Amino acid sequence: MYRKFKRHLNQLLVPINAGSQQSHPDDLIDTPFLDAAPSIRLLTYNIQVGISTSSYRHYLTRSWQHVLPHRRRQENLDKIAAFLSDYDMVALQEVDGGSLRSGFINQVEYLASEGSFPFWYQQLNRNFGPVAKHSNGLLSRYRPFLVEEYRLPGLIPGRGVILAQYGKKEDPLVLVIMHLSLSDSAQKQQLSFVRDLISDFNHVVLMGDMNTHAEKILHDSPLQDAGLVALPGVSHTFPSWRPEKALDHILISRGLLVKRAEVMTFPVSDHLPIALEFALPDGYYGA
Repeated sequence: MYRKFKRHLNQLLVPINAGSQQSHPDDLIDTPFLDAAPSIRLLTYNIQVGISTSSYRHYLTRSWQHVLPHRRRQENLDKIAAFLSDYDMVALQEVDGGSLRSGFINQVEYLASEGSFPFWYQQLNRNFGPVAKHSNGLLSRYRPFLVEEYRLPGLIPGRGVILAQYGKKEDPLVLVIMHLSLSDSAQKQQLSFVRDLISDFNHVVLMGDMNTHAEKILHDSPLQDAGLVALPGVSHTFPSWRPEKALDHILISRGLLVKRAEVMTFPVSDHLPIALEFALPDGYYGA
């Protein structure tokens, strides 16, 4: 009975013919691969599909915006696009892939266009047809040599992870973009899955809305022996109007050199974004 229920639920939320989208190869002819960049500027941001939230009551009074369009959503997307333009790579969570609520605009593609990112990738995780297309996204000024996506395990389907590889194919920089489930048991399954994905890589950046504290991920999860560390000076991101919880994170391999890291004061969504500027280890490009 459980397996039958899960199969039907999975088909409802992520139909077999549902597909992710990305920038066209012809648009990437002049896009450079990551080669000798002195530093890389990253951002992770849960944009809540462009909905403004500045109070807990808005979860009720503006809940209709999760299924219907609203003119202010477009204004918010334009603000977000301008804000993202200062970064080299951006991890997005809670973006819409082009449905009624977003005015049938693929928000990942739109933010890439308005923010002048030549490469973009949208992972469709929950497909409610014309009503909503829950997605993760990657925007990049550099061209990854490989992008893969995976469904994350869990009782309720609809969580995913994007894995993008940059730099040297024999020793890549690996970006992992994810939005974890709320329950502790599902998070452990999902982090175990991610641990298997990154186990063979030396230079890893995990980014996203992880719905738990970094200390728990680093010291009491399947990632506790993955060689990752939290960013210095980065703290609460939720709720954006009065941050009390650290739910969004960028976790990095110990060998990466942090130049700047901070939670950005940009309260458009109900989450605040996290920014990181870092460099690859000395000698990486010449090795």
